[in-house]
Amino acid sequence: VLALLGALLAAAVAAVAARVYTHLVQAQEAARQESALKALGTEGLFLFSSLDTDQDMRLSPEEFKPIAEKLTGSTPAASYEEEELLTDPSEETLTIEARFQPLLPETMTKSKDGFLGVSRLALSGLRNWTTAASPSAVFAARHFRPFLPPQGQELGEPWWIIPSELSVFTGYLSNNRFYPPPPKGKEVIIHRLLSMFHPRPFVKTRFAPQGAVACLTAISDSYYTVMFRIHAEFQLSEPPDFPFWFSPGQFTGHIILSKDATHIRDFRLFVPNHRSLNVDMEWLYGASESSSMEVDIGYIPQMELEATGPSVPSVILDEDGNMIDSRLPSEEPLQFVFEEIRWQQELSWEEAARRLEVAMYPFKKVTYLPFTEAFDRAKAENKLVHSILLWGALDDQSCGSGRTLRETVLESSPILTLLNESFISTWSLVKELEDLQSNQENPSHRQLAGLHLEKYSFPVEMMICLPNGTVVHHINANYFLDITSMKPEDIEDNIFSFSSTFEDPSTATYMQFLKEGLRRGLPLLES
Repeated sequence: VLALLGALLAAAVAAVAARVYTHLVQAQEAARQESALKALGTEGLFLFSSLDTDQDMRLSPEEFKPIAEKLTGSTPAASYEEEELLTDPSEETLTIEARFQPLLPETMTKSKDGFLGVSRLALSGLRNWTTAASPSAVFAARHFRPFLPPQGQELGEPWWIIPSELSVFTGYLSNNRFYPPPPKGKEVIIHRLLSMFHPRPFVKTRFAPQGAVACLTAISDSYYTVMFRIHAEFQLSEPPDFPFWFSPGQFTGHIILSKDATHIRDFRLFVPNHRSLNVDMEWLYGASESSSMEVDIGYIPQMELEATGPSVPSVILDEDGNMIDSRLPSEEPLQFVFEEIRWQQELSWEEAARRLEVAMYPFKKVTYLPFTEAFDRAKAENKLVHSILLWGALDDQSCGSGRTLRETVLESSPILTLLNESFISTWSLVKELEDLQSNQENPSHRQLAGLHLEKYSFPVEMMICLPNGTVVHHINANYFLDITSMKPEDIEDNIFSFSSTFEDPSTATYMQFLKEGLRRGLPLLES
């Protein structure tokens, strides 16, 4: 008994000590913050915090480096990994060119009211970005080794070049940053490629899904074709301005390379431009993480990198063993003949793109058809339409409500099963439906768009519709998030109450939404 009492007493003392220690640490942290605020002021502390990446209230030489380079005008020295890539003069190199057309300001939502309330200073980084930072650059072929597949990788089976480190459970990275962290490992090649557009690319986005994913689309005896998808963003501002984030929906492209990455046959990377909007923008209006943030979307016509031709040796030997520099401008350019590649296995671009999309967004295991095609399919199969209408793009990392909906609900197995079995799914942008509504050539499409827009509220509206477009049930993403954050006993509307069947209230509530849509819609389908 005495031993037990002693153990209990020791545990109690340890618990009290832990609480006291935690309180002291928090008090010290608060004191340091207060002292820093007095010394630097609000905007000075904001800049200091943006550089203090480990949040220890001290700037290491590595953290201070961006300011030193800015003040001295020096060019950052290449990292070991970058230096290692161009040490062998006999290896093959390829030239990559950047093609860039700046974002069209008239496609931004705020252009409709003449950017009322938006200061010119806030958009200065965007307006000044009119050309690519590096129109052309030379890369060593083996620089692209990170694009090689893991051993034994099957055709069409995705793998992560740069894994996503964020999820709905880990939150998101700080908005209060100006300078990207130094790239490491496989990040180096992607950072260098994206730096051709702008000097401050962030290889990992603030929100999930981050990173880069790839899959094999063709295999021969000696070559691979690899398709990839990259989620990255850019910081367009520097101190003393506040951060301005420029986040394309995605970068995609392909590379054809030898199995040892000593030769590159082709390379292309680009932001898809087939939709009416393809970029999200966010900018702060204050010197703290909690400062007000403006959000907008827009369209960039061209953001592309492409190899001018296959990689070639920089130095070769003639018949007498003398070195010839193939890049000497004073001589006739050497003509290289490349073997024809005979592919043994191939996968279509469309199927590869779908598999990469599902790897990034598991909720897209459900097929999401184009808007009008979804209603045609629903008529043919006599099913209801599950439709998501968004202000911004679903491929984007932008909209908080849409992001939470995607990560907590639409990737749930029970939801995926019900959607696959009972609905035809589609998602659309508000602007696309507005364009469809104004199209005089197809009255039925105008009607479908109009019925959707009547029910829409910012930022995301989920709807259950009949094949003729009639909306039988709908819920706004913000209301959905409010409901799922409430205690069950506080919910008055039993339509959106959640049961104990699912541990996650979000999944349970969305399941209730779908089932209520079926209850309302199926009798009308059968009548």
